[in-house]
Amino acid sequence: MEQLNVASEFVLSSIGEPLPAIAIILGSGLGALADELEEKIILPYKEIPNFPHSSVKGHAGRLVAGYLEGRRLLVMQGRSHYYEGYSLRQIAFPVQMMATMGIKELLVTNAAGCVNPAWSAGDLMLINDHIKLIGDSPLRGENLESLGERFFDMSRAYPVALRQIARQAANELDIELREGVYQFFGGPNFETPSEVRFARLCGADAVGMSTVSEVIAANHAGMRVMGISCLTNMAAGILETPLTHQEVLETGERVKQTFSQLVRSIVRKWEVE
Repeated sequence: MEQLNVASEFVLSSIGEPLPAIAIILGSGLGALADELEEKIILPYKEIPNFPHSSVKGHAGRLVAGYLEGRRLLVMQGRSHYYEGYSLRQIAFPVQMMATMGIKELLVTNAAGCVNPAWSAGDLMLINDHIKLIGDSPLRGENLESLGERFFDMSRAYPVALRQIARQAANELDIELREGVYQFFGGPNFETPSEVRFARLCGADAVGMSTVSEVIAANHAGMRVMGISCLTNMAAGILETPLTHQEVLETGERVKQTFSQLVRSIVRKWEVE
């Protein structure tokens, strides 16, 4: 908690007032949205005490405060990952810092492999639930009572009210927004065809290497969460072509305008509690 307080105070003193209404985490290939903010204040992750750094191509590694559609946001331009050597608890640190700052609303985004064979690479998916079969947890160890209770409900991890806002925004923009379940794999290797078939049997529509630890930490701290996946590639075994990270980045680049339009509309419509 001391580390969280130090990081929180550093960010608050650096960005000034008002407190951002919504925090956004931008995944692989989706970081361009942060460049659209006005009156930006940029903090490289390396300057923030105790903050995990990102080393992956497509993750700029910067915390950006600024205005979008007239609302002040705090945007993570990239994130850290389990496969980089961080624990799930370290990965959750930025979200817990946001909660310590007093931010209550969180939009998480990611690049994901599409498991649903009826969908296509380039589609956007609204997350309505997730699956984590890795035994570790971002909350393993001592519970931070000032953030939340030891045992807490996850049946409404992605609240219906926020998902309705996203669907309304997509409908008004004539954007096809899929909705489904995201399953977490540790990476850094892409999943095998058998693992993808397993994920489909589990009920997953998309697979990826991030997001879930952040969502668990956010729910523990009483934050409301919306999740959007950019389905950057068809998962292993669905098509014959091998998977590459370059494909992930190229698809993110191709859909960035649609993604930006959707997020802008969501930010306008988001009713902060």
